[in-house]
Amino acid sequence: MSIRVMLVDDQVLLRTGFRMVLAAQPDMEVVAEAGDGVEALEVLRSTAVDVVLMDVRMPKLDGVEATRRICSEPDAPKVLILTTFDLDEYAFSGLKAGASGFMLKDVPPGELLGAIRSVHSGDAVVAPSTTRRLLDRFSPMLPSSGKDPRAADSGLDRLTEREREVMLLVAQGLSNGEIAARLVLSEATVKTHVGRILTKLDLRDRVQVVVLAYETGLVRAGGGAY
Repeated sequence: MSIRVMLVDDQVLLRTGFRMVLAAQPDMEVVAEAGDGVEALEVLRSTAVDVVLMDVRMPKLDGVEATRRICSEPDAPKVLILTTFDLDEYAFSGLKAGASGFMLKDVPPGELLGAIRSVHSGDAVVAPSTTRRLLDRFSPMLPSSGKDPRAADSGLDRLTEREREVMLLVAQGLSNGEIAARLVLSEATVKTHVGRILTKLDLRDRVQVVVLAYETGLVRAGGGAY
C-alpha cells in the first residue's frame, strides 16, 4: 500500500512543490492538503492519513498546537515538522508535542522522501548532527544545573545501568552505530536497548528520549551527563 501523506502549509507554492515530488514516487500518495492547523484537523476527521508534513507558522492554528492535538488521538498519523532554514524556535515544542521529527524546508528531495518512509515505519527522522544543532540552539531553554525534580517521576529508575548509559548517548545525538562503537556492542544490541528504553519510559521514539533526558536534567545542555 502507498504511504498516504497530508501536506499542511499556508504557502500554496510549497505544497505544490512537495506534491510534485511525492507524486513521482510509486509508494507515496498525497491524499489531503490544508492551509492551516484548523483545516488540517477538520480534514483528518474524514481522511485516512499515515504521515502529516506539518509547517509550524500558520494562521488560525500553528503547527505545534495542531501536532499536539493530532498526536493525542488514538491511531494518530505520524507528524513530520518542516521548519525554516534557521530552525524555528517552535521546533523543540513540536517534538515535545509528539512529532516524530523535523526537517528543514530546503531539504533535498531524496532526504525528504527517506524521512517520510522512516517516519511511516516508526522511526524518528532527526539525524544525529541535526539533533546536536537543535540542542545547541535550545540549550538556554533546557536545565543547565542540577537535576530537575521531574526526573523522579519520569520512570528513569526503571532503566538498567546499561540502558541508562545508552540513553545518555542517544541524548547526546549519537547514532546507533556510534553508540555501538563507544560501548563495544553490536548495533543490533544497541537497537534492542533503545527499544527497551522506549517501552519502559512510554516514549514514541529516540527524539522523545532526547527531550526527556534534557528536560529532567539527566544530561546537561552542553552535552555532558550528571
